[in-house]
Order: sequence, then structure tokens, then C-alpha cells
Amino acid sequence: MADQATETWRTDDADRAEMAERVERSGTSFYWSMRLLPRAKREAMFAIYAFCRAVDDIADEPAPLESKQAGLAEWRAEIERLYAGRPTHAVARALVDPVRRFALRREDFLAVIDGCEMDAHGPVVAPDWSTLRLYCARVAGAVGHLSVHVFGAPDRQGYKLAAALGEAVQLTNLLRDVAEDARDGRLYLPRELLQRHGVPPLPASALAHPALPLVCLDVAKVAETRFAEAAEALRVLPHRAMTPARIIEGIYHRLLARLTAEGFRRLEPKMRLSKGEKLRIALARLVW
Repeated sequence: MADQATETWRTDDADRAEMAERVERSGTSFYWSMRLLPRAKREAMFAIYAFCRAVDDIADEPAPLESKQAGLAEWRAEIERLYAGRPTHAVARALVDPVRRFALRREDFLAVIDGCEMDAHGPVVAPDWSTLRLYCARVAGAVGHLSVHVFGAPDRQGYKLAAALGEAVQLTNLLRDVAEDARDGRLYLPRELLQRHGVPPLPASALAHPALPLVCLDVAKVAETRFAEAAEALRVLPHRAMTPARIIEGIYHRLLARLTAEGFRRLEPKMRLSKGEKLRIALARLVW
């Protein structure tokens, strides 16, 4: 249980400062939503993000599969040590207080590791829809579950939001990164849509195929549906508490709209929103 995690350890200021530095250095769009939180929630989200980045880096590093599996197995063991009150890694130490304060669930941390292991076994190439959605649920939905605990909505509507927004954001990221992923031998677009439009399920061949934009547009429609479901959940959740989720929704929905407006005809350079645009979206969703 979450309340067993801090019997012998308390997060110290050095670990908190290190997590904040890691997040700021990453340049993630999530920084804009996390930075506006009250201190305890902000530090919790910084630690959660640092954990996700740590395990994702293992999956993406140019190392043998055995080395990646060992690194992820060590993180599984570290999560067990975290919940036993004996963390050793700086990121896990930074998670001790958030786990206790916000009742963060062990299974969500383990789900994130499971998702990263899917990448570690990769490269992922043309998964079927069910596998792609499982991947999204692990690497994004589980993070959403952790986040809604911090935001203050660990209930059915909060989990509904986490699942919908997590998938919408992850699909948007995958669409934005199609060209970059293809160069790395990856293709996260679903096999069923590739087959429907006659696109070869091979990264380089798919990238050069004239029907690839049609595949991307079909994936974008699914992401739009999930953004709509997230918006519906947000309408019945506490407005002020869910401001970070509303900022995330705004930034990534705007990114998807920009990609869709161009019809996915230009995949490089990678589509980005400016810092100013992200800040304007964040400020528009603040509750004063």
C-alpha cells in the first residue's frame, strides 16, 4: 500500500531540487502545467516526470536488449524498495513523500516500466490497434493515473480523464514524430490503417508512400475523439484542481490541430509550438 512507503526515508531538499532541474532541462511541454502547481504537488509531478524519463531513457539507449532488460528490472526492484521505505535511487527518493501524501499506486509505476519494455524489445513496427492502445495506456495512461492522484481526483472520472487524455497526447506525439521514429526503425502507426490505405508496414517505405498522410489523418481522428472524451471528463471534475490537465489538453490539442491542418504533408522539421504559444495556452486556462 502507498502509506507503507515512507517508514524509513523522507525526501530531502537536494533530491527535490535535482528533480526540478531535470524537468526544466528536458524542455518538456508538461513543464508549463507542472510549474504552476502548489509546491507539494509540483514536486510530486517533477518526481513522477523524472521517473518516466529515467525508464524511457533505458528503453531508448543504444544498448543490447539484455542490458535494457536489466536496467528496467532494476527499476522494478527499486519501486519495490520505494514502497518498502528503502529507496536508493535519487528519483525514487524524491518519490517517497509524494507516494505517501497522494497515495500513488505501485501498479501505475510498474505499468510505465512495462510500456518502456515494449520499446526496449523493439523497435516497435506497425503494431495492431489493440497493442498500440495497450502501449499508450502504459506509457501515458498510467502516468495520467499518477497525475490525477496528485491533482486531487483519484476517482472514476479522474481515471476516465487519465485514460482519454493519455491516449490523445500519446497519439499526438506519435504523429508528430513519424519521420524521426522512421529514421530509428520505428513505426507506431497501426497495422490495420496501413493495410487499409495500402501503405507498406515498414518504416522507410511507409515514410515515402503517398498515402501515409491518409493513415495519419485516420489516427488523428481517433486522437480527436479521445480529446473530446477528456474534455467531457474535465467538465465534471474540480475546475481549479484540474488546471494542469486543462493546460496539457490545450497544448497538445493545439499541436494536433496544427498537424491536421497541414494534412501531414510536411513531417519534417518536427512540428513544435513556441514557448510563447504554450505560455498563452497555459495562461488562458488558469483559474484566478
